[in-house]
Amino acid sequence: MNFLIKILYLISKLPLKILYIFSDIIFFLNYNLVGYRKKVITQNIKNSFPDKSEEEIQEIRKKFYLNFSDYLVETVKSFSISETEARVRMQHINQELFHEAKAEGKNIILLAGHVFNWEWINALARIVPQKNCHPVYRKVNSDFWENQMKKVRNKFGNQALEANEVILNIFRTKNDGESIYMFVADQSPHVSHVNYGLNFLNQKTPVFIGYDKLATRMDLAFIYCEMKKVKRGFYQVNYHRIYPDGEKFVEHEVVKKFHKLLENTLHKRPDNYLWSHRRWKYQDSIKTFDSEKI
Repeated sequence: MNFLIKILYLISKLPLKILYIFSDIIFFLNYNLVGYRKKVITQNIKNSFPDKSEEEIQEIRKKFYLNFSDYLVETVKSFSISETEARVRMQHINQELFHEAKAEGKNIILLAGHVFNWEWINALARIVPQKNCHPVYRKVNSDFWENQMKKVRNKFGNQALEANEVILNIFRTKNDGESIYMFVADQSPHVSHVNYGLNFLNQKTPVFIGYDKLATRMDLAFIYCEMKKVKRGFYQVNYHRIYPDGEKFVEHEVVKKFHKLLENTLHKRPDNYLWSHRRWKYQDSIKTFDSEKI
């Protein structure tokens, strides 16, 4: 394993223009020969955009494979990417929201989707006025990959937290505007945790509600991260504050507003989403379904 770590690190030191050659090879093999999760990807896109033609679906799928290949090599690059390069390649818009939350004395919950490239958001820790930045991750079956990805997410002064421990950490941490928690909030919960679902991308969708429960119990600042791929190797993340309709958030308000914002993002650039994820495999296990269009 140590040998593999060294190889990955050495590869990550290559310039991105070289790594993108590997990406092109991965794309060619994947798109033309391997067809990684082709049926899942195609069905997810078709179900999400029923008004699109077969030609449009195929074009989205092809561009997805291109973006996915870039994502793979960019994730490898994350092992050694410098703070300077990370800040050049990921532009952060509306940074004043972080100063506003600190002035209000409110810790921040960042909500992002699986929009490429969410892994490069970590350098935000060097920009914001908050002292503590906590990327939230889920355990994977491979101890090796979990350790490596945790190292990536701990770069730039971050303190990564596993999903099962983050809620307790938030409750125990003083709500003083000095902490940020970064959620990739559109993951599909395990079948044993499927309780609530909503109508997202024209589909019955099981959703996590842990961060939504926080909204009704604590006076936190919720911010949506709108990812945009400007061109190959360069991204923008535009931050949007999520406010309650009334004096404070009510149950399921934050989870609905997050998914609405994410849906709007995907309609702008549908190829930039992780369609290979089996997002809707537990939809029949939803106990409480809100059928209203978000």
